Amino acid sequence: MARRTEPPDGGWGWVVVLSAFFQSALVFGVLRSFGVFFVEFVAAFGEQAARVSWIASIGIAVQQFGSPVGSALSTKFGPRPVVMTGGILAALGMLLASFATSLTHLYLSIGLLSGSGWALTFAPTLACLSCYFSRRRSLATGLALTGVGLSSFAFAPFFQWLLSHYAWRGSLLLVSALSLHLVACGALLRPPSLAEDPAVGGPRAQLTSLLHHGPFLRYTVALTLINTGYFIPYLHLVAHLQDLDWDPLPAAFLLSVAAISDLVGRVVSGWLGDAVPGPVTRLLMLWTTLTGVSLALFPVARAPTALVALAVTYGFTSGALAPLAFSVLPELVGTKRIYCGLGLLQMIESIGGLLGPPLSGYLRDVTGNYTASFVVAGAFLLSGSGILLTLPHFFSCFSTTTSRPQDLVTEAPDIKVSLPKEGLEED
Repeated sequence: MARRTEPPDGGWGWVVVLSAFFQSALVFGVLRSFGVFFVEFVAAFGEQAARVSWIASIGIAVQQFGSPVGSALSTKFGPRPVVMTGGILAALGMLLASFATSLTHLYLSIGLLSGSGWALTFAPTLACLSCYFSRRRSLATGLALTGVGLSSFAFAPFFQWLLSHYAWRGSLLLVSALSLHLVACGALLRPPSLAEDPAVGGPRAQLTSLLHHGPFLRYTVALTLINTGYFIPYLHLVAHLQDLDWDPLPAAFLLSVAAISDLVGRVVSGWLGDAVPGPVTRLLMLWTTLTGVSLALFPVARAPTALVALAVTYGFTSGALAPLAFSVLPELVGTKRIYCGLGLLQMIESIGGLLGPPLSGYLRDVTGNYTASFVVAGAFLLSGSGILLTLPHFFSCFSTTTSRPQDLVTEAPDIKVSLPKEGLEED
């Protein structure tokens, strides 16, 4: 491929979007629907909710903590072989989990092995996608991440149906077969050949610069707090509804309602992120705040109509914040450092993914219900939303041009400045 100085904003990038769509479905769609298995694991192993919660929590944490490994391997070998290897590991973990006889086996198989496979698939693919798009980045990311909402809508009742016919062991075997499709998704990746910027430096120089980059560090803290409460409804909402005497299938269907709203929210948010003038961070803060409020209100709702309304609200806003969370990062660090930046971001925010579900399960065990779990989850999102206020240009006028590094590079050659000859070198 010919070298470009700027992302092509299309071309093979749309195939990468398609690959990312199915990968997000097979990674986060499975994670979001794992709450269906939660009740089965509690009954099968006779363990407390907090201990069972560690299964998905370890998987989320390993996926995010191992992202720098996936990014580093992709820098050296390219994203295609790395993602294909990750697909094999993800499927193998689910396969071994179907033979588990204790929670420790599930920690190792689903949490560690499948989590490692997910770490090798998601971050390299999203970084590859970011290299293909500039002006349409939010829309492309939103379309890619709609796979999460669509698969959550399909997987929650589908997994419940599998459990009723094949029990949890047979269901995990079929989930393993689904995960193997990640290998085909990885085969579609072909990163663009962009002209390198020597000022960016190698991986070590990039890491050093990011660790001294104040806005990047604050953004990482914000996403870590958001990540702590983000997954709680998809892990514990079914159990919460069963505490309210809901049948398992209608409870799983409510997750599907949230997933459909999530799907719509991702597309709408991606379009708005490119269409609305001003920093994308403003929209991200709006969706994060609304998500936190809806989470805190879940324990208050008792009527089915109110619970459905909250599920729709949570699904739309939580889906809307996802593409913008990844679109803000290239604006902060530039596309040249996106592989290193995304890997480091995912590694640090894994702390939230690791602690959030067990904390929620622990509060359930202590209080006897999920009221405190949902309120605390909402508080984490609101705290992260507050930190977003400190990012650069958040309070700039809407007419002000956004501070996207690629826009600045594009416009720079058009500027002509006359300088005295004797002062040119020094300036």
